[in-house]
Amino acid sequence: FAQQLLLEKSEKALIQLLSHTRQFEIITILGMPVTVNATLINAAIVIQKGKIIGVVPKTYLPNYKEFYEQRWFTSAVEIQENKILLCNQNVYFGRNLLFETSDVTFGVEICEDLWAPIPPSSHLALQGAEIIFNLSADNEGTGKYKYLCSLISQQSARCLSGYVFASCGLGESSTDVVFAGNGLVYENGTLLAQSERFSLNEQLIISEIDAERLRTERRVNTTFSANKANNPVSPSPIRIITECTTNKNRELTRTFTPYPFVPSSDDGIDERCKEIFSIQTSGLAQRLTYLNFPKAVVGISGGLDSTLALLVCVKTFDKLSLSRKDILGITMPGFGTTDRTYHNALSLMNF
Repeated sequence: FAQQLLLEKSEKALIQLLSHTRQFEIITILGMPVTVNATLINAAIVIQKGKIIGVVPKTYLPNYKEFYEQRWFTSAVEIQENKILLCNQNVYFGRNLLFETSDVTFGVEICEDLWAPIPPSSHLALQGAEIIFNLSADNEGTGKYKYLCSLISQQSARCLSGYVFASCGLGESSTDVVFAGNGLVYENGTLLAQSERFSLNEQLIISEIDAERLRTERRVNTTFSANKANNPVSPSPIRIITECTTNKNRELTRTFTPYPFVPSSDDGIDERCKEIFSIQTSGLAQRLTYLNFPKAVVGISGGLDSTLALLVCVKTFDKLSLSRKDILGITMPGFGTTDRTYHNALSLMNF
């Protein structure tokens, strides 16, 4: 990484990419080594319309097991500059950069940053980043992928944010390690899209992150704002304003269920119903114990609500080893009661 030829070729490639994307509003994030004051930085370069709008250095450099990044790179913590010269452009530099468009605010971290006890993305989220992008060179190991997915899911849920993870794959050297080309998109703990692992072809994954939903979740979750107040960030964030026109008529790749509280699979429905039932029976059991085990009186109409109420009572009495005879079912016919629902009520009470 320290070879001058490599650094020159990297900057030349960036210049070519800037030239080719000059007419496009799309924001692109790419990784490359960058020199700052005679030190080498592992950096993410954020570009748009032929300009570099920010450079984010890597904060945590792994130096254990198969990793030895500290041989080459310097941590962002050791760099004081907030602007650098790159491709003849004077650009913002730092781990505290926030990129703001009219639709969303995002931040960037790199690979190992995510694995730290308190990742940079946590601070970025508290300062307003709704989406975190992670450029990674994450090698494979037995069981590591499942752990990685759990890590990203938890971080996106904890930060009430979207999280986009892109790791290298096809074309990387396999001399020491293997890269699977993992691409993952999460929103508040939920996986939206993922790439095919170990593919021998280039891949593009597309999804949409609901930024408005994330803002709502943050407003509702008062712990989020309290955590921000109790954890002042140093250095203060640098907010970079940029524009990126969104195609409002674009067809979504993700689907939104009209029944958000009902799992899509039969197994998921069974598990959810058992959980709801357990919550109700546990609450009722606690109440009955507090009242010294009185009789339970349940109004039965034959409809769904009263049927569930009776079943919860029965399950609770069984759980407490109480006699079902202490459950008193009372028919309560109303304007909507029919012969069918009335007889259903009687059958339930006699069961």
